Amino acid sequence: MISLQRPLHDDARSIFHQAILSSSIPAAFDRRPLDSVAHYQKIYAVAVGKAALPMLDALRARLPQPLAGGLCCAPMLPAERIPAVDYYVGGHPLPNQDSFQSARSALDLLHRLGEHDMVFFLMSGGGSAMFELPLDPRISLAETRTLYQALVGSGATIAEINTVRKHFSAVKGGRLAAAAGHAARCSLLVSDVAPRFLDALASGPTLPDASTVAECREILDRYHLRDHFPAAIRAFFDDPDLPETPALADAPVETLLSSDDLLHAARARAVALDYKVVIDNACDDWDYADAARYLLDRFHQLRHEHKKLCLLSGGEVTVRLGREHGEGGRNQQFALACAVELSGQDLAAVVLSAGSDGIDGNSAAAGAIADTTTVSRSKALGLDALAALERFDAYPLFTALGDTLVTGPTHNNLRDLRILLSA
Repeated sequence: MISLQRPLHDDARSIFHQAILSSSIPAAFDRRPLDSVAHYQKIYAVAVGKAALPMLDALRARLPQPLAGGLCCAPMLPAERIPAVDYYVGGHPLPNQDSFQSARSALDLLHRLGEHDMVFFLMSGGGSAMFELPLDPRISLAETRTLYQALVGSGATIAEINTVRKHFSAVKGGRLAAAAGHAARCSLLVSDVAPRFLDALASGPTLPDASTVAECREILDRYHLRDHFPAAIRAFFDDPDLPETPALADAPVETLLSSDDLLHAARARAVALDYKVVIDNACDDWDYADAARYLLDRFHQLRHEHKKLCLLSGGEVTVRLGREHGEGGRNQQFALACAVELSGQDLAAVVLSAGSDGIDGNSAAAGAIADTTTVSRSKALGLDALAALERFDAYPLFTALGDTLVTGPTHNNLRDLRILLSA
């Protein structure tokens, strides 16, 4: 059966890689003229997130004048630095010292700007951890990292997690933009969140925040998060005077790229490969196991109408980690859950799930590919797929099978892509 699946493996990889290549940051900037900024005396930029480096380079190349200053907090340092820009390597999925220092530097810069200055905020996914500073300056980096660990493993949706972060942070929930005072500002976004939750991108440093302190506390209660927090953070959230996030004056906001662009590029490649394509994003932010069952049910229904089928799904699934867990991420966990559901079925079908940023959890892979033979092939190697699923330890299994997707960092982040193929 594996010989029948191999062409589908190749097609799934081709669709994923072409979707990544086609979602180009420079092309997105080309669609956004910047001539209107020419009358400002000085132009600054604050770039944050996994796409910060290419966004900053693309902006600089298209401005009518050199940047007067700015900062960039990205996953790595650039080969060539832009003059007057300070660079930081922020931590992800947990903040590091550069996360704190970059946030302090950004606030210092913005407080100095005046009404004749213009600042571009270049925001992308991953910015929540990479760019952080507690609203209470007495809270340490170690305590902040514990907060982030508790949030990531809680099973809460990304929107819920970011609601908590926005009320914890001095640079989220619109507070970064508020620091710009009377300077003109424009936010350009490469989004890894659902369109209805755009202010959750990097926890919304420059966008108005609709969430409240009461909603933040309700999330803490629902997921029993206080039990996992250090005493200083419990006291912070229990403070009766905990402030709401600020109101913001209107300023231009534009989404340059989103998961829709990733899906449209994937669909174009699948159509070129002669698949009937259906897009279904209904399971966005669902638990990985529920999402796997839903998409496989939809997949089997559609296969009765279209033998050569490509079902695409964007967005992210959630995973509630136990105290003990192995190596992997939400995409590999989803793929392994699909493999267990498909095990032993007599059909040519594969499931690919991968992150557009090239990173899945604590593994070296972007994701993995599963098929109806994944479980049996694992067993032949002495591996237990069900045990790996229960331990959240999918990466070693998929690595042994040669079914991981390893891209390295893509310097982009448009959420995850799930591809289900049949022939």
